[in-house]
Amino acid sequence: MRKKILYELSSIYRDNLRIKGYIFGKGEKSACVVGAIRGNEVQQLYACAQLVKALKEIEKAGKIKEGKSVMVVPCVNTYSININKRFYPIDNTDINRMFPGYNQGETTQRIAAGLFDTIQDYKIGIQFASFYMPGEFIPHVRMMRTGYEKKELAKEFGLPYVVIRDPKPYDTTTLNYNWQIWNGQSFSIYTSETDKLDIDNAMQAVRAVLNFLDKEGILEYQGHDGYISRVINENEMVPVKSKNAGIFEGFAQVNKSVQKGELMAYIIDPYEGNIKERVMAPCSGTVFFAHDTPMTYNNTVLFKIIEES
Repeated sequence: MRKKILYELSSIYRDNLRIKGYIFGKGEKSACVVGAIRGNEVQQLYACAQLVKALKEIEKAGKIKEGKSVMVVPCVNTYSININKRFYPIDNTDINRMFPGYNQGETTQRIAAGLFDTIQDYKIGIQFASFYMPGEFIPHVRMMRTGYEKKELAKEFGLPYVVIRDPKPYDTTTLNYNWQIWNGQSFSIYTSETDKLDIDNAMQAVRAVLNFLDKEGILEYQGHDGYISRVINENEMVPVKSKNAGIFEGFAQVNKSVQKGELMAYIIDPYEGNIKERVMAPCSGTVFFAHDTPMTYNNTVLFKIIEES
């Protein structure tokens, strides 16, 4: 294992921001895995740390293929993760909305450019990512529909679902999108948590990456092959939205079946305690996403359902 400072940003009042990479094997730039870009992505940081630990053992056993190399970048936004603030603390901007970056621009644009310049040549890009909506997901691989995506390749992770997303304008400045445009193959892995640890779920993500690298001939890993992934388009999921603001009391669980008309949640009046809304399932299917914060607002997506075909 070799450690490398990929980018360093000087600071007047605190230690410099340093983005560190951990490199395994020697040869072509086969795959790069990026973890916490946002400061509350503790689950993503943990998953990367466990991947580094696993790759140390694999390299020690001589099981990284000759002429192949893998790099892991556990944390990009070290300033934010030290204080558990999601976005860059100086100006509250999101580094994952700044790619491919601009080395003469604002601070987060320069950080994005410094990272992207060092990782864009890797043939495969994998990001442990978090979603903008607070909630719990079924573990899955997500790809942008850019014309370069390969669904069959994404199935090699062995996670339950491969989700294809039609990019919106703000998606064009994310790492996933730019990796795919510049490199051709990029994947985001979503686990069940962000600012809390779900160790079983994190280790599932680590095994998924090692399975993928094994199937791509980058290293040798003998693990469970996982699931036969189902490919779905994000716009095919049925959103369940709130009609009222209030305290959210959810009953439907991720990765569980619901029937049309089944009670999924209550919205409770925060002052008087009465039930303002009974949230019912609009269709039968599997709960893919569930809101998990105690408050909700009008027209908030509380659940997403994969409808039964």
